[in-house]
Amino acid sequence: MRHVRAGTEGTFGHGSLARTEEKRGGRGSCGPGGGRGRQAGRAVPFSRRYLTWLGRCCSSRRARERALPEGAAASAALYSSVSSPLTSDEPLCGAGGARVGRGRCWGLSRATSAAADTSGNSSHLCSLGPACAIAVAPPGPSDTGRALLSVLPRWCWAFFQLYRFKSLALPGILAFLADALLVLSFQTPLKKTNALIAQMGITFVNAYVPSALCCPSRASILTGKYPHNHHVVNNTLEGNCSSKLWQKIQEPYTFPALLKAMCGYQTFFAGKYLNEYGAEDAGGVGHVPPGWSFWYALEKNSKYYNYTLSVNGKARRHGENYSVDYLTDVLANMSLDFLEYKSNFEPFFMMIATPAPHSPWTPAPQYTKSFQNVSAPRNSNFNIHGKNKHWLIRQAKTPMSNSSIQFLDDAYRKRWQTLLSVDDLIEKLVKKLEVNGELDNTYIFYTSDNGFHTGQFSLPIDKRQLYEFDIKVPLLVRGPGIKPNQTNKMLVANIDLGPTILDIAGYDLNKTQMDGMSLLPLLKGDKNVTWRSDFLVEYQGEGYNGSDPTCPGLGPGVTHCFPDCVCEDSYNNTYACVRTLSASWDLQYCEFDDREVFVEVYNLTADPHQINNIAKTIDQEILEKMNYRLMMLQSCSGATCRTPGVFDPGYRFDPRLMFSNHGLRARRFSAQFL
Repeated sequence: MRHVRAGTEGTFGHGSLARTEEKRGGRGSCGPGGGRGRQAGRAVPFSRRYLTWLGRCCSSRRARERALPEGAAASAALYSSVSSPLTSDEPLCGAGGARVGRGRCWGLSRATSAAADTSGNSSHLCSLGPACAIAVAPPGPSDTGRALLSVLPRWCWAFFQLYRFKSLALPGILAFLADALLVLSFQTPLKKTNALIAQMGITFVNAYVPSALCCPSRASILTGKYPHNHHVVNNTLEGNCSSKLWQKIQEPYTFPALLKAMCGYQTFFAGKYLNEYGAEDAGGVGHVPPGWSFWYALEKNSKYYNYTLSVNGKARRHGENYSVDYLTDVLANMSLDFLEYKSNFEPFFMMIATPAPHSPWTPAPQYTKSFQNVSAPRNSNFNIHGKNKHWLIRQAKTPMSNSSIQFLDDAYRKRWQTLLSVDDLIEKLVKKLEVNGELDNTYIFYTSDNGFHTGQFSLPIDKRQLYEFDIKVPLLVRGPGIKPNQTNKMLVANIDLGPTILDIAGYDLNKTQMDGMSLLPLLKGDKNVTWRSDFLVEYQGEGYNGSDPTCPGLGPGVTHCFPDCVCEDSYNNTYACVRTLSASWDLQYCEFDDREVFVEVYNLTADPHQINNIAKTIDQEILEKMNYRLMMLQSCSGATCRTPGVFDPGYRFDPRLMFSNHGLRARRFSAQFL
């Protein structure tokens, strides 16, 4: 039996399942007729809007109470005498015990229904046979509503079954988002996740993020755009992280907003949203982004205890009692309750963004003794000097002190310990979907917002660098039509998640301005798909005009410094890269926007750990082509972000794509320039 956590009882446990909004936007671009390049569907007719509302009446106890106010039973016109093929055991009154007693809803007996049938009131209870009667107050135009409700009850039953069939045709979607998970470190602590998702579906072994930092990366997931198009450049309000500008310009067009408004999905969010979410200067926790039916968001950055959640826009404070406050478990129980009490008449999308394995790396008490002999990986780039690299990497002290190595080993171990609770969460939700009979029609994604380094090039712990350990992430997917135990080597990015989920829902992707591509053809095993061979990585460094008081010798502009004056970021740690993976090249080309105009190039076929910068030795023609390609990607938007890469047969240089406010000035590199 699972423990009841504080903050869940009374929210879902009593069937209230309060939505953030009651009104829904119009639909019509999803399902049959939507999708990649397909014609958008027509506007949804009144009958479907009526039946959507009708199904919602049975979704939860609060909805049922709203639909049947006090005294309504005595004044409703009931059609309860019409038989139907519905049996008393068929669960049409919502999930998780929505039916109150066998053969009735809300405790309404046939006698009550028969008595109410004589009232002649314009409110209606449309009987669906002996199993369930649903209270409805027509939500649409009165004439149309009266016309619809004047038909025989058997028609009501037929319309209801038709709507129910259409709703069930759209799959459920569940996305798990880790916080700063190194791709090489997830399989051991997440054994159940690996068995339930990876082994039952597909693993993308070349999945990346366009920015190795929480807020820009999460903004890319939500918008399907590169940072230069959604304008979230770092984790600060000044960097547009959950700022009012972000809320005004980008949030209304995120993929959850489209899922809810255009596809009729009920949407659920729980966990960490954006690093500055809840800031008073940007609306506080009262701000609920458009697109979320149910909203349980963490205020600001990851924590495990002593945090505040926005519960549909109202602050709920949690303390430090494990049994009621441990955030990963609270998220698990809120998610389980959503699956228990959600509407069965609308498709669902869930995003669960756990704090793990982000700092402060606080494991659940039962896991504090786990992995006692585990230490950070000692790859060939561990604890070595970052020669021929940007000055920020070169300033790290090599070799690291014993205390620094012990610190990062302890951090690595605790990160694994926090993931064990995530593994439990995922197992519980997958089992719940199976019990509900929904698992076979649900897509499940598992990924991270960025990677993480632990001692590579003598940098203690952090992310935000351009190297594989920071930009590469796990991506596991299972779902309908996906064969088990697959591995895919295509170059994919988190800007593809939004287009993929919208494509699953049948939304016309031509109506979006997203930079990413739908993964659905890859998930379905399409052998004829044309795919990208490169993508853009970009980051704008954080830093301050003044010097760090603990490290004055480093001068102004550095930040995130450790006690031994090794700093993880600076204002001129601003770079852009083209990451290329083609049949002939596995290459990364990067430029820094600083006074050095520093360039780093790595051949990952020969040098997978990116130790040797080959910018001075690589063929000059390749160097120039990569420079041009970088400028094109930095100025791209939508379809222009998906043009052929340098090593694709269809590649051509188009100078018109170079000149943009986003692009850097064209440069020709030579040996003296480097």
